[in-house]
Amino acid sequence: MPFASPDTRFPITLPDGSRHQGTVFLKPVLNHPRIEVGDYSYYSDHAPLDDPSGYAGRIAPYLYAFSPERLVIGKFCQIASGVQFITSSANHRFDGISTFPFAIFDGMGEGRPSMPTEFRDTIIGHDVWIGTGAMILPGARVGSGVIIGAGAVVRGTVPDYAIVSGNPAEVVRHRFDPEQVARLMEVAWWDWPIDLIVASEGAICGCDIDTLERVAAKG
Repeated sequence: MPFASPDTRFPITLPDGSRHQGTVFLKPVLNHPRIEVGDYSYYSDHAPLDDPSGYAGRIAPYLYAFSPERLVIGKFCQIASGVQFITSSANHRFDGISTFPFAIFDGMGEGRPSMPTEFRDTIIGHDVWIGTGAMILPGARVGSGVIIGAGAVVRGTVPDYAIVSGNPAEVVRHRFDPEQVARLMEVAWWDWPIDLIVASEGAICGCDIDTLERVAAKG
């Protein structure tokens, strides 16, 4: 059986030939002007939606079509049930006396002093595994190859190939040393054609950087 196309809504075929409704490739099911998702990034849910387009609201409930910020998710990301991206439109001002958003209750006029003025994008790299119930806070920058533990609350910048967990999330350890990380980022296997990726599955999943470099050098 060929590897699922990145345009497949339900990419997992069960033994009886039916499609697993609880796992979706996000790119073909989302139609949101402020969300960008790379090929093969998927979301798995214990309570799948009848209309998969609703996953935008499930994973990023405060990101609206008119929001100034974006949510950008790279390729081959693995997003577990209950993960939420709390984007910048969820923020309140907290530098004054009150955090109450007066403006949203009477028309949200331009330049209202109760509204925040900073709306940072939330950026997720490639091949990021986000565990069940994790929460990614506004403006987070998560590097490629990161593993985020279940229930973690992530803010700020997470370096490539780090493992983070906890609330607030902290780096537990780095998956590779700095030289190996640099080599992996140069290889960038997620940009290869899918047939080459699948053919190199053993090296990718088995941490054979030397082989990956040889494959990349052949083009």
